[in-house]
Amino acid sequence: MKKNSGDDLKIVRLFDTLDKMEYYDEALLLKKTPGLVKHQLSNMKAYLYRKILTSLRQLRDKDNLILQLSEYLEHAHILYNKGLYLQSLKILDKMKELAISTNQNTYLMQAIFFEKKIESLHITRSIQGKAQELAEKSSGLIKKLDLITRLSNLSLNLYSLYITNGHARNNEDAEAVKNYFLSQLPENLSAVKGFYEQLYLYQSYCWYSFILQDFLMYYRYSQKWVDLFEAEPQMLVLESGNYIKGMHNLLGAHFDLQNYDKFIETLKKFEDFAASDIVQQSANNRIQTFVYLSISRINKHFMEGTFKEGLKLVPDLEKELKEYELYLDRHRVLVFYYKIASLYFGSGDYETSIDYLQKIINWKVDLRTDLQCYSRLLHLIAHYELGNFELIEYLAKSVYRFMARMQNLSAVEEHIFDFLRRALRTRPSDMKKEFELLLTQLRKYERNQMETRAFNYLDIISWLESKIYGIPVHEVIRKKFLERKKRK
Repeated sequence: MKKNSGDDLKIVRLFDTLDKMEYYDEALLLKKTPGLVKHQLSNMKAYLYRKILTSLRQLRDKDNLILQLSEYLEHAHILYNKGLYLQSLKILDKMKELAISTNQNTYLMQAIFFEKKIESLHITRSIQGKAQELAEKSSGLIKKLDLITRLSNLSLNLYSLYITNGHARNNEDAEAVKNYFLSQLPENLSAVKGFYEQLYLYQSYCWYSFILQDFLMYYRYSQKWVDLFEAEPQMLVLESGNYIKGMHNLLGAHFDLQNYDKFIETLKKFEDFAASDIVQQSANNRIQTFVYLSISRINKHFMEGTFKEGLKLVPDLEKELKEYELYLDRHRVLVFYYKIASLYFGSGDYETSIDYLQKIINWKVDLRTDLQCYSRLLHLIAHYELGNFELIEYLAKSVYRFMARMQNLSAVEEHIFDFLRRALRTRPSDMKKEFELLLTQLRKYERNQMETRAFNYLDIISWLESKIYGIPVHEVIRKKFLERKKRK
């Protein structure tokens, strides 16, 4: 669409008006943009969008390797179209060198394919021996890219499985995940040598072990994931998002295993990285580090039993959640709500905990059914703590139906529900015996891998001990933390 000076002025006005709007309102936009009529708006917005993208490209980071590779390819095509075949080949050589040093196999493939085209159509005096070399390189690259594709597909599908369903709920779930994983895992793992092959292999093992709640394996492969970047630091700029995710998983593994000292060491390293130019000069990296650092800082307070101290994080966290709401997926927001609810629960503020849990319960999504289930369970226990006994019988039936419908009941959860039903009919003077009975029942499952998720989402053991000994739950957790520190 060709633009005249009048149209350019409309574009400027359109941009200025859009920039000042907090929320998009088409009627208001047309009112505040003189000369712009409704039937022009769609084309004008599309044109403005292209202009903005062009401007952003011109303002790009000169050290952006992907753009450099694209530019090499673009220049090679320009030279080729001018009939300058040898000059085009020289540019392609530079492109291949950069692609090889940064593991950019798809760009390397494009360079080789273009080089093959030039060599097959024109006499460049480099054809002797070149044909076989190019054929071997392209064949090797095809095998490499096939392996990368298979491993990245496996990683993505396992991650999707976790986001949708959470951890394996029983032996049947675990067996299904194992069978899928082994059936999709490439047979020739000795060929997994390049950066991306290893990255996607380690990611696959991470999601696989995390779904199975094998946290030791989860830790090992999260560490391998991070170590991959230590071995090839040039990849930190190109794949900073994957490094950030790897650090998040490593911190999560230390949290699950209660490796406090390693957790603190990794957290400090992650915070230092978050302050680097790699993160600060990229909006996407800033958002991702905000998400994962915030989760880890809350987890630190869970480990230490310093719940009230952890509540100091909430105001800034709420502010940043609001600032980044357009960029955060629903899954992340739900995780934050559960973490915040758990902080308030551990601090003894059950009413505020319920407020955050309601946000999860009322949010109709098809993600993380386990998070939905445990939000309802914690919601039920919070009402018990508040003495809302008239609500508990109704809530217990509702939660039980929800979890049964999701086929989400574990042995630990069955015992908790039995306890809550009995609690409604038990005199206050006899409640201590009920708490002791439930504690005895649950301790049998602490080392059961299929029951791990119940103890990770709800530290029900510490809560029961707090009721038995008559002290706040955060004091119980704090005492355990200090005892572990002494033993090391």
